This record gives sequence, C-alpha cells and structure tokens, in this order.
Amino acid sequence: MTQNFDFFKIQMPETRKADFHLGCLDGSVFIDFNQSNDRLIKLCRISFDGYGCCNMAGTANTLNAEMSNRFIEEIQKDKLDQKELTALVKEIIRINREHIWTDALEEYNLLL
Repeated sequence: MTQNFDFFKIQMPETRKADFHLGCLDGSVFIDFNQSNDRLIKLCRISFDGYGCCNMAGTANTLNAEMSNRFIEEIQKDKLDQKELTALVKEIIRINREHIWTDALEEYNLLL
C-alpha cells in the first residue's frame, strides 16, 4: 500500500526563495524546488519537523527532462495528483539522498 503524503502547494516567506514549494504529511515536511534555465527541476531544500532544514546548496541533482516536465505540469494544476507527485518527489529525493539526513527520510517514509 502506498502512503498518502497529501502534498499541497504553499507560499513561503521571501527568505525561503524557491520556484516551487510543497508541504506534506500535515505540514511536518516542506520541500522547495527550483527550475533551471533548461526547465529541469532541482531540489533546493527540505525541512522536517524534529530535524530542521537541509539545504542542497548547489549540490542537488536534477530530475531528467521527462520527469521535470511532468513535475511542472503537475505543480501548475489546482488539484494535485497525489500518486504522480509521490513518484516524482520520491525520485528527486532518491537521487539526492546523499545530501539529506537518512534518519529523517526513514522516519517520514520518503525513501523509495
């Protein structure tokens, strides 16, 4: 059974700059993404209740072009497709897991 992360779009303060912001798990996790000039999606930070904020600081790997396009299409919708976003978010976390606290990812079930 797939966990329901219940992703939602959110506005963040100016001090937390990113192109896209998602929250999930009742606001326990917030994930920020940037879009490169060639429309690739990059994880820029992720914060977890009880752990703090993990900044990627230029080290993040991007989703491939096809997945980036799917992410951009999805994030522009009013009603988010939870299954699609779960797959995309878990993939961008998977390719960047070396930069994110493993214990936080395990606690919040964000590993593939």
